[in-house]
Amino acid sequence: MPNGPKTESDLKEAFAGESQANRKYLAYAAKAEKEGFVQAARLFRAAAEAETIHAHNHLKALGVIQDTRSNLHDAVTGEVHEFKSMYPQMIADAEEEKAAEALRSFTFANAVEKVHAALYQKALETLGEPAEQFDYFVCSVCGHTVELEAPDTCEICGAKGSVFVRVH
Repeated sequence: MPNGPKTESDLKEAFAGESQANRKYLAYAAKAEKEGFVQAARLFRAAAEAETIHAHNHLKALGVIQDTRSNLHDAVTGEVHEFKSMYPQMIADAEEEKAAEALRSFTFANAVEKVHAALYQKALETLGEPAEQFDYFVCSVCGHTVELEAPDTCEICGAKGSVFVRVH
């Protein structure tokens, strides 16, 4: 746990920056791969992994990572905030400014955050009970997340089930 408010603020800022760098570098890696720049893609992925390590270290120093029950509760709270407060305002802003790509991105994310909240809530309610192990599938277009198997068509964005990625 940090010793003072400045250190706590610095850790939060560092966590946000490292997290954003991780995601940005993974997007850069995908683009480099598509353009045939394999070595640049590998470098971006390696740096992204390092940024993840930094972000996790900052979370640990903040004392954010708790037991699984607490972490699930925190995840539910965060997802509910996103789909009830954060994204609706962003959607309204994008509509007002006629920012079609941002509107699409926010709308997909908002719908998926509701799904995530429900999945986390289900996991929280059944934590500790005997459970079968199964994979999740994530739509590579909108992020929709489902249990057990990919659907034929994504119910959020309409993409074909073949674009879903298995996560285990």
